[in-house]
Amino acid sequence: MSRWIVTALLVVPVLLLAGCGGSSESESAGPAVVEEVEGTDLSKITLTPEAAERLDIKTAAVTANGARRVIPYAAVLYSPTGETWAYANPEGLTFVREQIVIEHIDGERAMLSKGPAPGSKVATAGVAELYGAELGIDESSH
Repeated sequence: MSRWIVTALLVVPVLLLAGCGGSSESESAGPAVVEEVEGTDLSKITLTPEAAERLDIKTAAVTANGARRVIPYAAVLYSPTGETWAYANPEGLTFVREQIVIEHIDGERAMLSKGPAPGSKVATAGVAELYGAELGIDESSH
């Protein structure tokens, strides 16, 4: 069920990011610049301040509970193939999808055996929109 919800939510980025301004002719003039992370299938997404505000991007710090890393459950992204991810926020308005391994869910918290380091930040709102931007979903995809 979660996979279908995430897939359905991928339509939202099209509408929200398309309305953030900028021209589709220039990647740097758009609401998000998407660059490949060398040696991976992942991309680094850098949002403009206007896009981040429009998408209401929020972040939270990764905490530790013993050997486990703890993130808000809102930060968890389920890919259509069932993998679990979170968008790490290494700096400013830059986000990189990082694979996580959920040990268990405790209410609003996801306990991880693999994921971003404690003290780092993850996106907790706007996660589906970041995924849509990374996949290159835009208004011409409809």
